Amino acid sequence: MTIEEQPEPNPTSDHILDWLEDSVSFLPSFLDDPYGSGDIGCYQWWDQDQDFTCKSANSTDCNSVPVASVLTPSDPALQLSDSSKKRKSPDDPAPGEACNRRRKSQGDVGEEAVAGKKSVGSKKGAGKTTTGNNCNNGNNSKEGRWAEQLLNPCAAAVTAGNLSRVQHLLYVLHELASPTGDANHRLADHGLRALSHHLSSSVSVWPITFSSTEPRFFQRSLLKFYEVSPWFVFPNNISNTSILQILNLAPSQLRNLHILDIGVSHGVQWPTLLEALTRRSGGPPPLVRLTVVAGIDADQNSDTPFSVPPPGDNFSARLLSFAKSMNINLQINKLDNHPLQNLTPNLINTSPDEILIVSAQFRLHHLNHNSPDERTEFLKVLRKMEPEAVILTENNMNCSCSNCGDFSTGFSRRIDYLWKFLDSTSAAFKGRESEERRVMEGEAAKALTNPGEMNEGKEKWCERMRGVGFSGEAFGEDTIDGARALLRKYDGNWEMRIEEKDGCVGLWWKGQPVSFSSLWRLEDTKPNNS
Repeated sequence: MTIEEQPEPNPTSDHILDWLEDSVSFLPSFLDDPYGSGDIGCYQWWDQDQDFTCKSANSTDCNSVPVASVLTPSDPALQLSDSSKKRKSPDDPAPGEACNRRRKSQGDVGEEAVAGKKSVGSKKGAGKTTTGNNCNNGNNSKEGRWAEQLLNPCAAAVTAGNLSRVQHLLYVLHELASPTGDANHRLADHGLRALSHHLSSSVSVWPITFSSTEPRFFQRSLLKFYEVSPWFVFPNNISNTSILQILNLAPSQLRNLHILDIGVSHGVQWPTLLEALTRRSGGPPPLVRLTVVAGIDADQNSDTPFSVPPPGDNFSARLLSFAKSMNINLQINKLDNHPLQNLTPNLINTSPDEILIVSAQFRLHHLNHNSPDERTEFLKVLRKMEPEAVILTENNMNCSCSNCGDFSTGFSRRIDYLWKFLDSTSAAFKGRESEERRVMEGEAAKALTNPGEMNEGKEKWCERMRGVGFSGEAFGEDTIDGARALLRKYDGNWEMRIEEKDGCVGLWWKGQPVSFSSLWRLEDTKPNNS
């Protein structure tokens, strides 16, 4: 279905947050000062009287954590003293004190899992800044990451079939897990839920995610996250400036622009690009086409994290209205519920008078890479489309599928991914509790239970791209300078690294890789002046 320009929606019936109405002034302003912009409710497009609550179709309590049926609290070996109970009120002890006290009450498990808490208050490896209230206080090592030191041994015990150790560790986790508090408590909460699901497959209470929210709250959460964290806005910025760079190198400014969007931005990426197009010498292209391959609306455990919006969300009308206000001729073709495996050049419907650029972000790792090798086959399909360029952004981590390791190996890799997300959001939200933060973290936590979360490292992705006929290209100077300037506006533990070998730009958190962005052209069309 192709969406042409339409009359502006009736304001009395449009209940969706019109975040594009003031996007020209909003998006650059929060990039100038993401921390000083204050509460998101101050923006003109936001209805501060709107009441948003945590709505989940599956439960009435978004904070409760199920306990697997293997737990037997009456077993004396599993009893914990009162001092080990998790904090439930502001009068409870500080995180460091709680960590130390729990260590004394947990026996051999506590000694193994919480030994790293001796580093509380230490400045070793603290990085540029120390934010949040985690027990590790910014330590780059895993010493202060006590939740992992409980979750990973529990997964190993599950793999080994050691029921008594599984019982012990799950009960300890249940005592320490909390949907609030520092990143360790929240990681224990999500990890306990994932382990319980793996053991019984009967977990009915899930954290709030995109699909269980209202459209307006979904948009508010997404924009707030863009405001305080570079997790998505950093690769979006690289993609947009690269598109401008490629467009400016085109032989004629009269050619149309066609973008194939395989991402998770839900339209938030494109207002700044459209605005930048109006500032080009000669103005925007005669026609801008945006083909969006939307995420598959599956169940809680199958859809790709961050890819599926709530029912009723429709960014196309808002984006078209914004483009019209900028005098840009925009067409949007949205492919809903269309598997990437079934994508063909005919569906994209390219034409000779346009420049096709593919922007793929955080979606391709969900394709199988074993038997069959869906990733390589999909990249071959992109090659057949003969795009001017492909901008690929993916998680930079090893695969966690069952073919690349046992359950405990894959689980530990997923836990490491989620830790970086939770730890960075703690810093992004200044340690404050927030429903917006909670919905983003709930979405990220899908990685723990989703069997399709099969990541690969940067080197493997580059090998795949070269294998199907693409050639890597370094990002332009404007792209690098813009990304570096953008990253300075966020927490000091974020870092940008440029790989000289392949030209990839990596986003790192506390010395650990998070994602990478890369630019690719067809081998026989790489320009000489690039």
